[in-house]
Amino acid sequence: MELMRLKRRHALAVRGHKLLKDKQDELVRNFLEIIEETKKLRVQADNEIQSVFQSFSVAEGVVGGAAIESLFALPGAQTAIRSKTKTIMNLKTPKLEVEITGNPFEYGLQNSSVLVDRSVRKYGELLNTLLKLAELEKTSILLAEEIEKTRRRVNALEYILIPNITDTIHYITMKLSEMERSNLTRIKKVKAMIEKKKA
Repeated sequence: MELMRLKRRHALAVRGHKLLKDKQDELVRNFLEIIEETKKLRVQADNEIQSVFQSFSVAEGVVGGAAIESLFALPGAQTAIRSKTKTIMNLKTPKLEVEITGNPFEYGLQNSSVLVDRSVRKYGELLNTLLKLAELEKTSILLAEEIEKTRRRVNALEYILIPNITDTIHYITMKLSEMERSNLTRIKKVKAMIEKKKA
């Protein structure tokens, strides 16, 4: 009975090991894709940050710093960040969305300039890029942690549990074979004794 139970447990452990190994491979594939996407997005964010600063510097030079401050003293738009979740291989990862209410270009037109409008538009694009970058960074951290957990489970099954069960099955099988051989030998001796008595 113990041998049958161990054989079932062994089959379950082997199946679980295969599933976990497949999960680990898929997580690593997703992780590498996200890392590649993050690298590209970082370069894009750096370029956009430079562009925003240059744009605001030019606008400040043309319109004047005090005039720009007075333009943005009363904000025309409110920005909120909504956090949702999406799943990758049963792992919940963040999905960030920006929600803008109102008109970001709603400021005094008397001292305004096309340069200020361009700077505000570029800042909006930068905000979206930075949110996407933050989302990817957090996802990559969560994936790395999940890969590590899965790797530990795979290794525990591969190097500890499955070999232990295999050794125990081998030991029980040997003991049962030994018992069977000794029983056969005993039966043969008894049979020989009975035949000897009859003779």
